[in-house]
Amino acid sequence: MTLPDVRTRRVEAVVIGASAGGVQALSEILPALRRDCGAAIFVVLHLPRERPSRLVEIFSPKCAVPVREALDKEPVEPGVIYFAPPDYHLLLDEGPQVVLSVDDLVHYSRPSVDVLFESAADVYGDRLMAVILTGANEDGASGLAAVCDAGGWAVVQEPATAQSPMMVVSAMKRCPKAQVLDLDRIAELFGQLNVPYAV
Repeated sequence: MTLPDVRTRRVEAVVIGASAGGVQALSEILPALRRDCGAAIFVVLHLPRERPSRLVEIFSPKCAVPVREALDKEPVEPGVIYFAPPDYHLLLDEGPQVVLSVDDLVHYSRPSVDVLFESAADVYGDRLMAVILTGANEDGASGLAAVCDAGGWAVVQEPATAQSPMMVVSAMKRCPKAQVLDLDRIAELFGQLNVPYAV
């Protein structure tokens, strides 16, 4: 498959969902983001809800852009990676701004990929890229469908390369037009996010 040209799409935000094997997968794609990346990046990774997250500690040295744990009501800044904190849903609202929630678990998860993707689709519409990575449940499938319905850009990891393919296979079934790419190609896309949009 030919790699799509980011210059044909206006991408203001990227949402990423991952579960089992997610740290390794994210380690292959997030460092590809350039310092002048113009998109805000939001990540939900399923982690134990009762323990503090070390994701900022892990990814800050790897990435050229700032890495933060999301805070409730903070304004969204372009070129920043926001990780969902343990045991909170991460949502996006008009502004745009970050919203954290302790609503019920979705697919046994809080944070939930579906919750992030659906709220981001409402805010960003066709200016959103959504990426589903490795994982062992169905969280993210309906969220990716919502992104597709809003005109956003849907990407899933090639199932054969996923440590746990269930999450990506479920997402592909709900959003058949999603582009299926291995991690190297997703990283290439991320490396182009600073390229000016071609009007």
